[in-house]
Amino acid sequence: MNAAGEDLTQQLDGEVGLVTPKDFKCTGPFEFESGQSIPEFILRYESYGRLNADRNNVVLVSHALTGDHHCAGVHSLKDRKPGWWNSLIGPGKPIDTNKFFVLCANCIGGCQGSTGPKSIDPKTGQPYNLTFPFVTIRDMVLTQRILLDHLGVTELYAVIGGSMGGMQVLQWAIEYPDYVKRIVPMATTWRQGAQAIAFDEVGRQAIMQDPEWKEGSYDSDKGPNVGLAIARMMAHITYLSDRSMDRKFGRKRPGGKDQSYSFDIEFEVESYLRYQAKSFINRFDANTYLYFTRALGYFDLAGAYGSLDQAFKGIKCKALSVGFTSDWLFPPEQNREIVLAMLRQGIEASYTQLDLDLGHDSFLIESPELFGLIRDFLAS
Repeated sequence: MNAAGEDLTQQLDGEVGLVTPKDFKCTGPFEFESGQSIPEFILRYESYGRLNADRNNVVLVSHALTGDHHCAGVHSLKDRKPGWWNSLIGPGKPIDTNKFFVLCANCIGGCQGSTGPKSIDPKTGQPYNLTFPFVTIRDMVLTQRILLDHLGVTELYAVIGGSMGGMQVLQWAIEYPDYVKRIVPMATTWRQGAQAIAFDEVGRQAIMQDPEWKEGSYDSDKGPNVGLAIARMMAHITYLSDRSMDRKFGRKRPGGKDQSYSFDIEFEVESYLRYQAKSFINRFDANTYLYFTRALGYFDLAGAYGSLDQAFKGIKCKALSVGFTSDWLFPPEQNREIVLAMLRQGIEASYTQLDLDLGHDSFLIESPELFGLIRDFLAS
């Protein structure tokens, strides 16, 4: 780290500080759950803290649908936007980088450095686009295990994540019972229900009906931005709650202007959604959105293993599941069902429901109650 980097780290006392993403390249073929395969793949990841001598102090963070590997720290002196879970990860924080080696990888099929639809197929020299194999939650976990083996990690102290990340957490516990010691799935589900599948289908159709989508073969600088923006706006509404939106926006008008009888922005909530959409299309790939939302729909532990009890039959780790009262995308009862099924299998599992009013995204906010739960569970 240079002097400027050291100065920044000193300014960010108690923070991870400057971080640099790394790329792991698997040069052998990988077969997806669908039976399709690719000859090689890259996973982009970030890590914080130090790996201990036994290589077993690892906390793996699994990201949600629109997240990525950058969950803590900042990338440069100019780009000081912290990672999406920066309030949770760092020296002295609930996921304490003085104790743990924390790692987060951009999922296979992603668009932030990992191999996905917009990556070049080495066989053709052209982007995969829709020839990329369909991705499942299990595929995400299996490719991350290959990365961890490459790093020499002997076991996972904990796996933690919310929403799609929580699905990965459950799959980790099922897939590698002797490797995973603790799991914290939050704001998640063991099977995506019809309403959530329906929301994702509307988003996909918004993208696929955009003339610029071109059956997935759009130019990198001219994609289906209108469709992707609409998909983002609709999905973002499902991440929030009525209470939080009413508290933050109500019926307020931008700049206190009067009603203008037009289809321009009339309410602050409209301006907020358009801002979210604009920032999203600048960082996310439309085809990845299609692939990841389809992966959510395919996730069904009861269907895959015969029943939820059967899915959890071989689990050996401790578990803490957290639901949020205002989450109507993956409601609290779906998180509670996970723990009840685990308890029936004799697993050391507990469920906590937090009364936070930010909806599905409650797991992302800085909450003393949530942070205390995670800190205590990791110390257990």
